[in-house]
Amino acid sequence: MTTPSFRVQLDVVSDGYDGKMCWVQPRAGTIPPGAGGNALPVVVLTMQKLLLAGSDVFYALQEMRTDDLGKTWSGPVCHESTLGRRKEPGGIEAVICDATPKWHAATGKLLLTGHVARYVGDKLMPDPRPRQTAYSVYDPLARVWAPWDTLAMPDSDTFYNAGAGSVQRYDLSDGRILLPIYFKSRTEAGKGWNGCHNSTVCRCEFDGQKLRYVEHGDTLVVSEPRGLGEPSLTRFDGKYYLTLRNDVRGYVATSDDGLHFGPPRPWTFDDGSELGNYNTQQHWVTHSDGLFLTYTRRGLNNDYVFRHRAPLLIAQVDADRLCVLRHTERELMPNRGARYGNFAVTDVSPNETWVTESEWMQPLGCEKYGSNGRVYASRILWDSPNRLIG
Repeated sequence: MTTPSFRVQLDVVSDGYDGKMCWVQPRAGTIPPGAGGNALPVVVLTMQKLLLAGSDVFYALQEMRTDDLGKTWSGPVCHESTLGRRKEPGGIEAVICDATPKWHAATGKLLLTGHVARYVGDKLMPDPRPRQTAYSVYDPLARVWAPWDTLAMPDSDTFYNAGAGSVQRYDLSDGRILLPIYFKSRTEAGKGWNGCHNSTVCRCEFDGQKLRYVEHGDTLVVSEPRGLGEPSLTRFDGKYYLTLRNDVRGYVATSDDGLHFGPPRPWTFDDGSELGNYNTQQHWVTHSDGLFLTYTRRGLNNDYVFRHRAPLLIAQVDADRLCVLRHTERELMPNRGARYGNFAVTDVSPNETWVTESEWMQPLGCEKYGSNGRVYASRILWDSPNRLIG
């Protein structure tokens, strides 16, 4: 097994917060050279404000952008009219959140996918609460986003609470999209926090404006609390890999076609011990010469951090044995008391992959360890080019 070597450059995109709100879910997408009217890649980072006095209370998506590989950033620019809250009957407001932008090469569009959150005032709408996959398309020259739309699903009861929040999708060479989602039926949604999530991968079509569901693959679930959520998909060396969040431990599953998967199995280190990631996302960094997992975990003198969500780490995966190689583990972002776990990965060029994240300033008081609402771009600088990036 080869191990691609790299160094990490940690950039601070912004910092500071007012004690009432903080930036969350900063996720970047890369527009290739030329497509954004620029000789260099254009990196567009979306994020939104979180109300610290609430639970998952989000506002309009905002945008920061760099046209010079992170030397300077513009923004944040708020896209209230297209990516903000919308009024629905009964005093409900809906907003796109948990969103990730990614370049869709076949149409030459930056496609943002996430899901819909609903509120009554500044509290989550009571259960059963419907949810849909939400998406938007970016115009890089006008620097505007299209009004967010939702993905129509075939069964409103089965997919009553369904979305692509915080996932990594995989785009096929013919333009089709393999979009992981997680969902609860209408019955499970009625159980609120205790409802069980299922995960699956949808095959979708995208024409540059409209995202359409075609089919979905196997339904993946485990019996442990709340099932499997926030799935992320990649393809490496001819096989598809899906990493999944669970309350007790992270899981991984594999597939030959991206739709039909073997049984999920817990993430472990190569010595057989559990990885220690729980109730938190994991995402892929995929290089032509090696597959990597990004994650947080227990066991790093971090018991005071919410769900042990700092520091943020990267390690190589043994793709055959489906385990994390402990000796390759490295830090991407430091532990400063605030939690991570809502990050994203973007391939900027054959020589750089960026992981973006912010210091989520809940619970209140985490700032005593040094955090102050920073938004980070952790730049993985490869010693050998990633041949998966054209």
